[in-house]
Amino acid sequence: MAGHSKFKNIQYRKGAQDKKRSKMFSKFSREITVAAKMGGPEMDSNPRLRLAVATARAQSMPKDNILRAIAKADGTDSENYEEMRYEAYGPGGVGVIVETLTDNRNRTGSNLRTIFAKAGGNLGETGSVGFMFDRVGEIEYPADVAEADALFEAGLEAGADDVESDDDGHVIYTEAGDLHAVVSALTEALGSEPTGAKLIFKPKDPMPLDLAGAEKMLRLLDTLEDDDDVQTVFGNYDIPADVLEALAAE
Repeated sequence: MAGHSKFKNIQYRKGAQDKKRSKMFSKFSREITVAAKMGGPEMDSNPRLRLAVATARAQSMPKDNILRAIAKADGTDSENYEEMRYEAYGPGGVGVIVETLTDNRNRTGSNLRTIFAKAGGNLGETGSVGFMFDRVGEIEYPADVAEADALFEAGLEAGADDVESDDDGHVIYTEAGDLHAVVSALTEALGSEPTGAKLIFKPKDPMPLDLAGAEKMLRLLDTLEDDDDVQTVFGNYDIPADVLEALAAE
């Protein structure tokens, strides 16, 4: 969704997310363990692990939790998680992509099918909504790291494709394959690590939602993110500022 609505949406949902901090840390741990198992425990040579740890740190995940998650990758008793991606339609026909890490794909698929059905949507076939999105890198910085013009110049010099800024922060977009290089270049140029850096599915033509549609969509997002197997959720929607204000006032 648009940079402005993205930050406002995050702020609106932050209260609910704070209550789920333990579950959020559990998901971070799972991603860190999988990243370390796939690419090794050294962050300098494992870009995926480096970004997973940076994301966890940005959300104040304790250092001991991060180290345990990395060490778990070498354990003989560690679970074998499989990366699965699901495409679906949410309320009002909104396209949704759900990324999961699961040790039981049958359980995960069944749970997601039930969640979407209860929300008035349904799971789709592979490719059914993927064409609505671009796979890109997304890097986030707080507003006070630099002025918008300076951040824009730094982003382009680092190899980014686009930079969006407002009073709430900066979002830098990159080609998917350039994410790690741009993060490294920006960290050096700004003297600060980003608060978030990950590959995302960015909607090409977001669907504006009215108040009723936004309420249904946010309930669906909360339900999906409450599922232990779900790591990330992307939707082809936009919540206008006036609708977010109305939601916050309820």
